Amino acid sequence: MTINLAVLASGRGSNLQAIVRATEEGKLDAKVVLVLSDKADAKALDFAREKGIAAVHVSPKDFAQKSDYEAELLRQIDQVDCQLICLAGYMRILSPYFIQNAKVPVMNIHPALLPAFPGLHSQKQALDYGVKIAGCTVHFVDEGMDSGAIILQKSVPVLDDDTEDTLSARILEQEHQAYWQAIQLFAENKLVVEGRTVKIKGE
Repeated sequence: MTINLAVLASGRGSNLQAIVRATEEGKLDAKVVLVLSDKADAKALDFAREKGIAAVHVSPKDFAQKSDYEAELLRQIDQVDCQLICLAGYMRILSPYFIQNAKVPVMNIHPALLPAFPGLHSQKQALDYGVKIAGCTVHFVDEGMDSGAIILQKSVPVLDDDTEDTLSARILEQEHQAYWQAIQLFAENKLVVEGRTVKIKGE
């Protein structure tokens, strides 16, 4: 079954592009039907429009309260028939209001091996801590900070001469594979969430 996706993005949208590319190549049984951004100049919006995908800028500055802003995001999402909300470089923390009122699951990708190094600048956190292995995590979004149930993780070695930029670039290559693979498992109804554990049917 092909599922429809709504994507929230704040920047260049490289993970969005990887998802769309996977759909075009027949690897992913999904279709991006809506891209929302808090930034009017987000490259993700430009990419979506080039692909004929509905692209909407919703500015938080237009709303007195965060819940009002998130209510508008949800209203936009409710107007399309989607089965999953994907965060792709969306730089705002969703409040419990959004999570509680979203009618479909929310998925995110984070550039660290959670639960290590949540929040911003995860690659710098990893380098500062001196870890030998870093990576990325695809997880469901709950009301905490990068604390939802983990779906997939991919690792990369941390090299002695790594900088934040070089490590980020290598992790991003893995993100571009992990995200669509996790969405495909969701599309195939293979993900079983039991508390904090996500089991994959057939594995």
